[in-house]
Amino acid sequence: MSTNTRRLVECVPNFSEGKDPAKIKEIVSAIESVNGIQLMGVDPGSDTHRTVVTFIGSPEAVAEAAFRGIAKAAEVIDMRSHKGAHPRMGATDVCPFVPVEGVSMQECVEIARLVGARVGKELQIPVYLYEEAASRPERSNLADIRRGEYEGFARKIKEPQWKPDFGPSELNLRAGATVIGAREFLVAYNINLNSTDKQHATEIAFELREKGRVGRTGNTKPFYFKGKKLVYAEGQFPCASCDHVAKSLEEAASHCNSDHGYDLLKLLEANEVELPEVLGKNAYKPGIFQACKAIGWYVDDYKRAQISINLTRPSLTPPHLVFEEARQLAAQRGLRVTGSEVVGLIPLESLLASGRFYLEKQGKSVGIPTQDILSAAVVSLGLNEVAPFDISKKVLGYSEPKPQALIQMKVSDFTNEVSRESPAPGGGSIAALGGALCAALASMVANLTHGKEGTETKDPQLEEIADEAQKLKHELLSAVDDDTNAFSAFMDARRLPQSTPEEKALRTAKMQEGLKLAIEVPWQTAQASFRAMELASKCVELGNPNSLTDGAVGVQVGFTGVQGGVWNVLINLKSIKDEPYCQTKRTQSVEILARAKNLLATVSAEVDKKLGI
Repeated sequence: MSTNTRRLVECVPNFSEGKDPAKIKEIVSAIESVNGIQLMGVDPGSDTHRTVVTFIGSPEAVAEAAFRGIAKAAEVIDMRSHKGAHPRMGATDVCPFVPVEGVSMQECVEIARLVGARVGKELQIPVYLYEEAASRPERSNLADIRRGEYEGFARKIKEPQWKPDFGPSELNLRAGATVIGAREFLVAYNINLNSTDKQHATEIAFELREKGRVGRTGNTKPFYFKGKKLVYAEGQFPCASCDHVAKSLEEAASHCNSDHGYDLLKLLEANEVELPEVLGKNAYKPGIFQACKAIGWYVDDYKRAQISINLTRPSLTPPHLVFEEARQLAAQRGLRVTGSEVVGLIPLESLLASGRFYLEKQGKSVGIPTQDILSAAVVSLGLNEVAPFDISKKVLGYSEPKPQALIQMKVSDFTNEVSRESPAPGGGSIAALGGALCAALASMVANLTHGKEGTETKDPQLEEIADEAQKLKHELLSAVDDDTNAFSAFMDARRLPQSTPEEKALRTAKMQEGLKLAIEVPWQTAQASFRAMELASKCVELGNPNSLTDGAVGVQVGFTGVQGGVWNVLINLKSIKDEPYCQTKRTQSVEILARAKNLLATVSAEVDKKLGI
């Protein structure tokens, strides 16, 4: 109901430091030194030796904060001594910009290019652009750019096809190289296993991720790596550097990711080894989910293996579907998924979708408060298992009312505030509250009736009523404060100076704007309250007979919202000079008030008859 002109960009830089709190604090402080930045999260991991920082702000503020964070990371992190479980290529490994509100993807692309050019020039760090900001298609995928990691980049950067987009064409030995880009919102999501074996997580990750796993066509006999040749083995994969014997190609590749030998799978993919023709060809077996990247690792802090997942399009592949599939794949291997964690932030709609999914599986109504749906998701996904999950801090788009908001007051305090001599909060706020209570009662009756014996044919309609009523309740609660704020805007305009003709003209224009705002808020209150009345009347018809009067009271207080809203529209129209606007609003007000009166009379007569009045 209130207008919103915010322009927000999210930035999620990943820094190659997860063990030293002092260094992490220096980087975060550099980011927070920019005015207008809101720090949303700092997630360090000692095993991955990596910290994910999340912050939002205006495009200009975010661009400056990102540069300062990258500069400070280059100052305090020395990649020459860095080791961690997560792939990385620089002190600031990756720095994406994500459109959140009022900002286009193209604007985020421009931010990425501006910051990248500055990092390359001022810090002398090689910069590669990725995802939507990529300078060429083969650089879109972060994994392709990062392949070889820090240790292999001194050689890789010399290859013509890997010339950086910005900065020097040689590795900055201290800071490494950095990938900067623009992308859609990504959910960094880890699934926990009741195992300490990294290979268990890797096996499931290969099944889940879009890329799938390497398979073989042609001759599929087992082989192992020795020198620069692949040699056949009889049903086993011995390491060329130690006594370890793997039972699968994936296990051999995982083992060789350590200091023993080479990364077998990467060498196979890149054709960098001498391949006997009889071996056949590599082929990928596609994974289950699109827009899903996954690897397995062991986290010593939690004493367990995790499936580490990036969901690059959470609307297409939501966390709960991946979680459920992982549970089945784990069970097939004698394992159990014990919970999960979100690194950084998750969009409100993604977590709401998860909550609705589990409520529906339980046969419960989803027409309940947003907080309750989110809590259902947190419990069902086990998001509190390895670290506390704070909805107010972890869910992007979820906002609790400000502490000073009227609807945050106790009922007694709000009533006392209304009773004071100040003109606001007044009738408009009370009307909105009446409409909100109507919607709340409609939802209550629908939920009380839903899922009971004999209501099977009604349940779909009852669930729709409860769901819509919750949305109306939220809208009308916002209007309680919006009405007071709108009146305050008019009063502020009245206080403007009027010493000169120009000042008088400006004051008049601002007063007219304030009056129209003071009209639009109660008009929307009237509309939402009437719809809440309709839902409550449906509950009188469909609801549990024992809740008859609850639905009827909802209709009664909803009428207060309609009539109060209309009265506040009409009293302010007399000061509006725009006659066509006034005529339209008068006609609309008369129509909706007549419909509300008719509905109230119909429901009241029906309830009175049932009660024997």
